[in-house]
Amino acid sequence: MGTKGKMVVISGPSGAGKSTVCRRVLEDPEVEFSISATTRARRDGEVDGRDYYFLSADEFRQKVEAGAFIEHAHVHGNMYGTLRAPMDAALKAGRIYLLEIDVQGALQMKGIDIPGLYLFIAPPNFEELRKRLIGRNTETPEVLERRLQKAEDEYRERVRYDHVIVNDNLEDCIAEVRRLIGSGVEG
Repeated sequence: MGTKGKMVVISGPSGAGKSTVCRRVLEDPEVEFSISATTRARRDGEVDGRDYYFLSADEFRQKVEAGAFIEHAHVHGNMYGTLRAPMDAALKAGRIYLLEIDVQGALQMKGIDIPGLYLFIAPPNFEELRKRLIGRNTETPEVLERRLQKAEDEYRERVRYDHVIVNDNLEDCIAEVRRLIGSGVEG
């Protein structure tokens, strides 16, 4: 790889398999994962600086005002954002910088012409998505319904991505994402 890296954005609805795909892509030593900042509460087992940068609402707002984020958004009642400095360092080092962000953040980045490869991971259908979210057993019925409604809204935006990969078979989905990342295609 040359001296300039490549940014890869992966997004899609909750339950589509984005996190699993990203974990597998990260097995490649050339890939560096973007750690998002958030104001949401830590879940059991999560570590600050590994899973997220956990910030108070005031800290988050201060970073927004300082221009420290490439993108930021309100999602499910919390703030999330991608810090600029780690991405700049990875790209300068010639690495692949992988961002797993929601559709709102990805489209914000595309809207200000941040170059990269934008990949949308889609569920095979919404009934399967419902089963996956129920199987997590982490949300109340009200939160589940909000996530499903948001998933429908996000799914409509898939046409704005460089590629849509349907996750009906995890291994095939991962192979396709790896192929696209290695292809040098940029949006």
